[in-house]
Amino acid sequence: MEAIKSISGVAFADKVRIFSWDYLRCFLYISRCDESTYFFNKMLYSKLIYTSQLLEDFLDFHGAKNNNKWYYYRELAAAVRHLSISSYSQRHISNRLASYDIPDIENFGSQGEATLDFLAKSLMKMAPAILEEARRLNIPIPDKGYETRDFPTVTTGEILDYDIDDQDKDQQKKNIVKIASEFLSITHKFDQLGFYKPYKMEEILMIVPDKVNEVSIRRYEMLVHNLQSSFDTYVIHGGYRFGNRKLKQLRGFFSVVFHLLQLTGRLLHFYERHLYEAGYKNIYKVVQDRLSALIDPEMLLDRAVNYGLYYVCNFLTTGTELAREILNENIERSSITVGIPEKLGFHSRPSLLVAKIVQHYGGQVDLCVGKDRFDAGSVLDIQWAGGKIQKENISEVTFEGDVRSLRDIEILAGINYGEDTMGKGIPLPKELKYLK
Repeated sequence: MEAIKSISGVAFADKVRIFSWDYLRCFLYISRCDESTYFFNKMLYSKLIYTSQLLEDFLDFHGAKNNNKWYYYRELAAAVRHLSISSYSQRHISNRLASYDIPDIENFGSQGEATLDFLAKSLMKMAPAILEEARRLNIPIPDKGYETRDFPTVTTGEILDYDIDDQDKDQQKKNIVKIASEFLSITHKFDQLGFYKPYKMEEILMIVPDKVNEVSIRRYEMLVHNLQSSFDTYVIHGGYRFGNRKLKQLRGFFSVVFHLLQLTGRLLHFYERHLYEAGYKNIYKVVQDRLSALIDPEMLLDRAVNYGLYYVCNFLTTGTELAREILNENIERSSITVGIPEKLGFHSRPSLLVAKIVQHYGGQVDLCVGKDRFDAGSVLDIQWAGGKIQKENISEVTFEGDVRSLRDIEILAGINYGEDTMGKGIPLPKELKYLK
């Protein structure tokens, strides 16, 4: 390995010193921190992220993942990168907490600080191990580490003048409707994971990684990131302090959810890749055990699930009412009059299909029978209406509300609500394939 040369002719030993230098300076600084008084900020985490990534990439290029001598040093760099990215996301949440304008943040704030504390202390435990491993590999240790003044915080006591008004930006209703609907759709999908309460460790070990893993959480991260990007591009360009409070509060919900998903995805990735499966080679198992002694796997999973995913579920659910309110304030409304399902009326199948259409779009739709109004998003309400329709021998009903739902209900009514006159299901047109 020592004989490996780069394309430029520089020896591997010289290059590994260069790519380790700033990384090791960070850990000289961290090794001097007192557990009772430390304060790690975004500047430090940013430095740790890029120095560890450069080092990890360098080591991977030269085959460290398949080398007994260098494998542990490479795994330490990977651990630093993932923990630092998680820490950066959580520090961002903590810094912005007051700006998010979300309710009941006191316990969330304290849980966030506990998460930061775990991550920071894990990095502190890793510091002597990283320096010791560098010495074992004959990598020169810098004479001096960084100083506290090298890592200023991003905050000051001043706020710049608010002199660009975003209230005149064209807040197109179709974009607001689309974003609010997507928020509700993401909430509905995530709701099925069931993170309503903290899990016991034995329960966590049963679902991670078989049911909940980095891949599944990254999907939600991408969805929420797209939502935030659409909002900033098409709805409100400015910050949190002024403008339409409802819209900015909604952004606060999916912004905090996005950063929580970033944190959780990284922690799950690190657990699955570095702490969960040791592989069949003895070196993998040995290094896994050494990493587990520095970074408590159970505590890491607790923070990922009982903090990250629990509060993702909490804030998505809490934001649902606001998203529906915004949606119903901005949807285009209309009404249609259609026939009732032939022969059998609004029994289970047609009631369910109508309700699924309304739930898919999220906007309010009422089923009007005479002077009575029923929630068309509720199967039970539609069946209550069906009883009145049958009793009064009514042949047509009116749906009022979100034009998107009305369009699809009209298509559904045109095929007798998806069934023949005997009540047997028939194929749905392509416009309604989402109902399957």
